[in-house]
Amino acid sequence: METLVCTTPGQFEYRSGQKPELTSDHAILKIKRIGICGTDLHAFEGTQPFFEYPRILGHELAGELVDFDNAPGFSKGEQLTFMPYFYCGKCVACRMGKTNCCAQLRVSGVHMDGGMVEYLRVPSYSLIHGDGLSLDELALAEPLSIGAHGIRRAEVQPGEFVLVVGAGPIGLGVMEFARIAGGNVIAMDVNESRLAFCRAKLRVPYTINARSTDVAEQLRAITNGDMPTVIIDATGNQTAINNAFQYMAHGGRYVLVGLQRGEVSLSHPEFHKREATLMSSRNATRPDFEHVLNSLKKGLIDPVTYITHRVQFGQVKDHFASWLNPANGVIKAMVEL
Repeated sequence: METLVCTTPGQFEYRSGQKPELTSDHAILKIKRIGICGTDLHAFEGTQPFFEYPRILGHELAGELVDFDNAPGFSKGEQLTFMPYFYCGKCVACRMGKTNCCAQLRVSGVHMDGGMVEYLRVPSYSLIHGDGLSLDELALAEPLSIGAHGIRRAEVQPGEFVLVVGAGPIGLGVMEFARIAGGNVIAMDVNESRLAFCRAKLRVPYTINARSTDVAEQLRAITNGDMPTVIIDATGNQTAINNAFQYMAHGGRYVLVGLQRGEVSLSHPEFHKREATLMSSRNATRPDFEHVLNSLKKGLIDPVTYITHRVQFGQVKDHFASWLNPANGVIKAMVEL
């Protein structure tokens, strides 16, 4: 079995490994698609928090079910995906149904080796039926679920103005589910080509370049002077996160989907007088995946338009570094096996 290992920041190495054996309450998948996400790129850069090397990356996955134990309702040969967040089921978070932030959480491709392999063993409880969706769609279910979870955390209401900071793949998913929830979406990014993508492909009605000198004025004009009642960061950039506090409406909510290494800094008086709410959004839960798959089946989202680059598994090492260059226009790179 061939695997691709990120040995140190900036370095990949193809290695031969043993095909995993089936164990109790687990399943074996033959990997068919690997979506490249921000976590993978940050790990390659050496900027991903809570990360150790060497590591096999990859958690946006779709494949074929080869074998399984204790997975009623599933069939060998089925095309499917899975939730890459492996939880204990016993801690306080799990007992509240918040398995996405389990105290002992291990995320495939982050805290443990992931899916840049030919075959992968996963817990049977993590399996998600493909329901006839394409492999590309199934590989994109995980990042879309992160966006769906962020919107669920924000409790977006119809008619609210939702400012999404960051128009990468996660931000695009946030925008899609903000729209589905009835929100009026405002996209903010420093990359004009990504803002153009939001307008053309996602039909986002309002876009703002974060480098503009009049961001606050533009937001006031869009929101009839109110400012956005929901702000969601999908950048994981410290400056962007800290700057966005000033754009929040009185009584607003700010959800951090992106993750960075540094400190969150805010003016307490400004935050306090708004009676604002600050919360994090980590990973996703099964209801989020179900919401995503249902939205895909209804045609409410067409995430395949996000795929701008496509390579075979044996080409990943040669192409990966180029996906970090904004000039190459990467939104989502997809690996085929």
